[in-house]
Amino acid sequence: MTVQANFSYQASFGSKGPVAYETLLLDSMRGDATLFTRRDEVAAEWRIITPIEEAWAQLLAPDFPNYAAGSEGPTSWQDLLEIRGNGPERAIGYGR
Repeated sequence: MTVQANFSYQASFGSKGPVAYETLLLDSMRGDATLFTRRDEVAAEWRIITPIEEAWAQLLAPDFPNYAAGSEGPTSWQDLLEIRGNGPERAIGYGR
């Protein structure tokens, strides 16, 4: 059985649908908390995440190819192109 699922908010209700933030703000003004996270849920999430963040803080920083904003990026991208058989001159947008 095939079901045609075609819904138009404007055709059904005569106006464009509300923007997501409008719905969220209206729900909060009405006291409808179904789209919000409860305080005990947030606390439980932090009890899970905090030990992970603390463990990561104890690790050495990875050798990540950082680069300055506005630059051509890390030089490792040129090495990657060479490995793949392409030179930097064939990179999209290179030299523009």
